[in-house]
Amino acid sequence: MTVFCELDELDKKILEALIEDARIPFMELGRKLNVSAGTIHVRVDKLKTLGVITGAHIEINYQKLGLDVCCFIGIILKSAKDQQKVLQLLQQIPEIIEAYFTTGHYNLFVKVVTKNNEHLYEFLVKKLQVIDEIQSTETLISFKTSIHREITIVDSKDKGKI
Repeated sequence: MTVFCELDELDKKILEALIEDARIPFMELGRKLNVSAGTIHVRVDKLKTLGVITGAHIEINYQKLGLDVCCFIGIILKSAKDQQKVLQLLQQIPEIIEAYFTTGHYNLFVKVVTKNNEHLYEFLVKKLQVIDEIQSTETLISFKTSIHREITIVDSKDKGKI
């Protein structure tokens, strides 16, 4: 069961700023929000302890690394009980950068990046479809990312925002 955290306005403003730039120094963030860097540090530590902040990350432009094909693959398992075993196997495949256990037509949905279509074909035939517990797959190639963002954290009085 998920326990929800009550956040005050300062916590929300800190989260908004960190979503925009996870590398902003606490001193700068404190100046921006009219509080001390120490207050920011204490609040961020609290948000980490509560599990609200689970890490910080960088965004990678995969095309700059020569990975021009991004696709999503729906995976249907022979049996739902094989989910954990298949996820452990998928974890070992470097082309898979995200995996989700889903409802609907697919048991799993994965995001994959490859150099080109030939690399994608080799990935499908030699790495993914050879997993015995996989019944079938469907590949959807992405032409480009149209929307990529984190949620917006605001007061519930603001309509249209979470």
